[in-house]
Amino acid sequence: MPDVDAASEPAGRPYRTEVPLRWSDMDAYGHVNNVQYLRLLEDARVIGFREWFGEERSLLDTGVIVSRHEIEYVAPLTYRPQPIEVDMWVTSVHGAGFNLGYAVRDPESLGERVYAVAETGLVLYDFTTARPRRLTDDDRAVLAVHAGDQVAFRWSRR
Repeated sequence: MPDVDAASEPAGRPYRTEVPLRWSDMDAYGHVNNVQYLRLLEDARVIGFREWFGEERSLLDTGVIVSRHEIEYVAPLTYRPQPIEVDMWVTSVHGAGFNLGYAVRDPESLGERVYAVAETGLVLYDFTTARPRRLTDDDRAVLAVHAGDQVAFRWSRR
């Protein structure tokens, strides 16, 4: 598969965090299983949201649910003990939610090889009323700091 070019990255420097791989992430072919990528993205979100929003008002504590995922696998990721890096940025914001873009990278390869690009739709949710809730101005301000371009999936560049 071809490497993802610079068009896959947001305009500014995205938020970047390390995420460890687990031995159980590996499939019979020695690659990280495609389903495990969702866990890697979730781990990056948990780490990122605590840093973005702070421990006191994390979206994870007030309620946020996943509405969709889209992942494009670019290259096979084989298990290794070193963590991978996940770049994460906001691609759009709407009334009750927002979308996050990601690039799953190998920080140790020349040119930081990209293994996958992805996007997740998230909706703020009030579990007491079982209804979505609107973003606050404070939420929007935090998300604006991390805004970037749309994820450049290969199918979208045709």
